[in-house]
Amino acid sequence: MARPSKEELLAFEEDIAECFNNKMIKAPVHLSSGNEDQLIQIFDRFVSHEDWVMTSWRSHYQCLLHGVPKEELKQSILDGKSITLSFPKHRVLSSAIVAGILPIATGIALGIKRSGGTNKVIVFVGDMTYETGTFHECHKYAINHKLPIIFVVEDNSLSVCTDTKKTWGDNPIFSALPNVIYYQYKSKWPHAGAGARIQF
Repeated sequence: MARPSKEELLAFEEDIAECFNNKMIKAPVHLSSGNEDQLIQIFDRFVSHEDWVMTSWRSHYQCLLHGVPKEELKQSILDGKSITLSFPKHRVLSSAIVAGILPIATGIALGIKRSGGTNKVIVFVGDMTYETGTFHECHKYAINHKLPIIFVVEDNSLSVCTDTKKTWGDNPIFSALPNVIYYQYKSKWPHAGAGARIQF
């Protein structure tokens, strides 16, 4: 299966932004930009078709890179499901609850181990979610029980509009944790919406 290119990812988000600003979407959207290269590299190096991809509310790129057809994804977003996109047949699940996807991802990884499976879970979280107790409990449990899971921390230095480092202090330990991939990026989009309509 050929994964979408950087240009295709960017074009998809521009299309969704236009739909949102034209009032075709009546629910929140969280758009991505600035992390196309990092995600393509992660999927190429670490993610196979049989793996589970677990994400938070900003998941359009992950869905596309894991094989969700563009038309199916767009329709789900138009239907108001942008922040809760889940496609079990493509092994993609997301949660709009902060840190909510982490226990689900850990549980699926535990199920894979218990059943003798050879696939794994890749779970994507933001830098503020990384600071939660939920992250550290799930990570500790996964490492101690040798579960087949990789945690990806996507650091845009923000939680909504709050500066993560001002809240928690500068925390340089991301790369020292086992089974954690960490990268930084800066998005051109606001936390929610596409910049032309009032958002919560």
